[in-house]
Amino acid sequence: MAAQIDKVISELRDMVLSGALQPGERVVELQFSARLGVSRTPLRIALTELEKEGLLERLPSRGFRVRAFTVEEIGDAVDVRGVLEGMAARLLAERGAPQDVLDALSEAVEEGRALLAPARRDPNTTVDARAWGQINRRFHEILCEAAGNRALLSALEHNNKTPLAGPAALTLPSTPSLLETPFVLRAQADHEDLLRAITRREAVRAENLMREHAYRSRENKRVLLESLRGALCARPLLGDDGA
Repeated sequence: MAAQIDKVISELRDMVLSGALQPGERVVELQFSARLGVSRTPLRIALTELEKEGLLERLPSRGFRVRAFTVEEIGDAVDVRGVLEGMAARLLAERGAPQDVLDALSEAVEEGRALLAPARRDPNTTVDARAWGQINRRFHEILCEAAGNRALLSALEHNNKTPLAGPAALTLPSTPSLLETPFVLRAQADHEDLLRAITRREAVRAENLMREHAYRSRENKRVLLESLRGALCARPLLGDDGA
């Protein structure tokens, strides 16, 4: 069931990000259950997950519709996230991270290193987007929660309601390509540098690293969105290939 849910989430996310599903378009369970060839239970779970990511909004009269958003809005929200998470990194480094927090961050870093080891050896290797997304989300959540600032967490929660703004939101396509491999490798290197700065209590460095990390995330999302939408435009219309 979990694999099926992940597949449905990825397929629906691709449809929204590529523009195959337009802003304001309704996503009705019965219709999309047949369209994707799945039962309504995994579809319902997938729709709720995409609502959390900010790509869909729930309608008062049941069902969901695609949220309108621009690349500029996403970029603005990611910039704000960088400032807030940079503050979290600085606070954690200044105060000194407890050992259990350092252990949890180290575990996430090691999992990322193991996942990306094949891509480090061979740049033509694609990345498991879903697995990387879970590692990335956990690293950011551990760091921000450990900063111990409720106002900061509240501001992050509000900001990350913008589609694709949060660290949990992926723009990696359901069918991996070589385009995103260097992005993920650099993000992993950023995590390793951040952990090192926090461990050494280098507060200013930790804050700057996190803000640079967010800047790269913003640019990567822009490139990947353009790639997804460009692929959609390049597809032939029905009948164009003689079928």
